[in-house]
Amino acid sequence: MDARIGLKPPRHFLDLDQIDARVLRRIVDMAHEMKKAGRRVPQHLRPKDIEDMVLVMIFEKPSTRTRVSFDVAMRQLGGQTIGLNHTDMQLGRGEPISDTAKVLSRYADALMVRANAHQTLVDLAEHATIPVINGLTDLSHPCQIVADILTFEETRGNIGGRTVAWVGDGNNVAASWMHAAVKFGFKLRVATPAQLKPEQAVIDWVKSEGAKDSVLLTDDPAEAVKGAECVVTDTWVSMGQDDAPRRKQLLGPYAVDQNLMDRAGKDAIFMHCLPAYRGHEVSADVIDGAQSVVFDEAENRLHAQKAILAWCLGVD
Repeated sequence: MDARIGLKPPRHFLDLDQIDARVLRRIVDMAHEMKKAGRRVPQHLRPKDIEDMVLVMIFEKPSTRTRVSFDVAMRQLGGQTIGLNHTDMQLGRGEPISDTAKVLSRYADALMVRANAHQTLVDLAEHATIPVINGLTDLSHPCQIVADILTFEETRGNIGGRTVAWVGDGNNVAASWMHAAVKFGFKLRVATPAQLKPEQAVIDWVKSEGAKDSVLLTDDPAEAVKGAECVVTDTWVSMGQDDAPRRKQLLGPYAVDQNLMDRAGKDAIFMHCLPAYRGHEVSADVIDGAQSVVFDEAENRLHAQKAILAWCLGVD
């Protein structure tokens, strides 16, 4: 019998809108502390018995930053990892997701999944008795935003009350930015073509939180970036999308070049979660220029994952 049954429900990290704002603030603060500490995580931030714990990582999509950052994060905390892709397991090949979740809960202490469909994440969390972490789905990418907020605060201080601009596709990363704007109390301006605006469910959630003034939706990139302290974009065509020509045509006017950055606030920083395609969503002079913090942002995935794992495994 699974010894975990009957204990407190696991601390899942599925989406920012489902986690209390004070908890999210604590996770970011832990990430700051962990980065300052370097490779040796302070004892008070290490989960109890971490040396006996195993993180299982499932990748339905290829990954560089998510895979390596979670693997190294768990090792620096003191635990161990197992990485699986779709060819290594029965998930999606006939075995119910509920069975996979129950079995992995008997073997491991936490589960991170980078899934094609958000429902896969939801189903795993519903049936797992260990924490499940959203490493990316088609609807959201919350771990990325923890790293992004960490990066912003390193250069600009607390993000509360500040202004961030998103320019491009209203995709999964944009959705998590919208969740974060409400939870962390900053202003987000989202510029997308009408055909690629964020999911209506995310828009409705912002309204339901009474925070419709926190997020401005527009189709004008110049309006979005005016006075912003941070400009964020993402690739125009994500893995699994088969409408590249249409997307490139729609998003051409949303490329972030130096002219657009000059419309932002003085000393505005530029973010991109990578991989980036220079000459498409961003010009080379911006992503490789002085305003870019993309490689700090990539490094901060490691410190963000350490903090997320620590919280999921019981650190407060």
